[in-house]
Amino acid sequence: MPSSTPSFNRRKRFLAIIQTLVTLVATVSICLPARLVAAESTPDSPKLTARPQGFNTGVSLSTLDEKTAFAFSQSVIGKPVGDFALLDRQGRPVELSRYRGKPLLVSFIYTACFQVCPTTTRNLQKAVQNTVSVLGADRFNVISIGFNQPFDSPQALKDFAAQNGISLPNWEFLSPSSAILGELTQNFGFSYVATPAGFDHLNQVTLVDAQGKIVRQVYGEKFTAEDLAEPLKIMIAGSAIPSHVSALQEIMARVRIICSVYDPVTGRYRTNYSLYFQFAGFLSFVGFMIYLSINFWKNRRRNEDKAP
Repeated sequence: MPSSTPSFNRRKRFLAIIQTLVTLVATVSICLPARLVAAESTPDSPKLTARPQGFNTGVSLSTLDEKTAFAFSQSVIGKPVGDFALLDRQGRPVELSRYRGKPLLVSFIYTACFQVCPTTTRNLQKAVQNTVSVLGADRFNVISIGFNQPFDSPQALKDFAAQNGISLPNWEFLSPSSAILGELTQNFGFSYVATPAGFDHLNQVTLVDAQGKIVRQVYGEKFTAEDLAEPLKIMIAGSAIPSHVSALQEIMARVRIICSVYDPVTGRYRTNYSLYFQFAGFLSFVGFMIYLSINFWKNRRRNEDKAP
């Protein structure tokens, strides 16, 4: 009877160590998703185009109600993007499902806009260019959709992209048919109304994850790399590693991405080496705990073998 008590105590200590390791791993695994949920819970106030300038539709409607538009925009978060078929700048059909597997940024524009849409697009370009320098152009895609149909044709979008100097390889301009426009804009929570001067519409960029689910709306005419790269970093880190990619190389690339921080002075990202040390310290601690657990288990087995 006395010999069983020390063995029971050793077993309890061993189980406690294992429980501690499981808790640490669980904490790390939920850290990034928790940051994304926190980011979604405090959305910014939207900024609408109060006095649009562009194509005169001849239709006079009331201006867009900001509160209603914002609530509708937020209501689609968590919903999947439908598999709509649109036309690219060359007139070729493109299904939105082809963008699955990578995070996606979606903006709505109308090509006859002379002020807000070009400004928003150029600001988005600056933010995307800085984001590409950190994440890489092959990590995410961007599409701009022309909602003024039938005027936002593939050729009109091609001219709009050229006029605003958009030439990034991961950015496409798409033209939907009038038949699907209403369902398409509702899917993304995008609101607009025609006015004598053009359109009142919500300035928003929709963030879609690799599984095709809307995860966040970013509002305003100006975007920084921080506005877009932070949620993109979280989505990339939380996505599955592609089967054709080396797991070790992908993990190292994701660590580099996560360890990049935004510098508001330069408007660019830089490497935060302190996070490397924190990560290395965490791995060292886990390795040490595993080493202690293995030694404890070996000693317990050795003592049990020596027991009469």
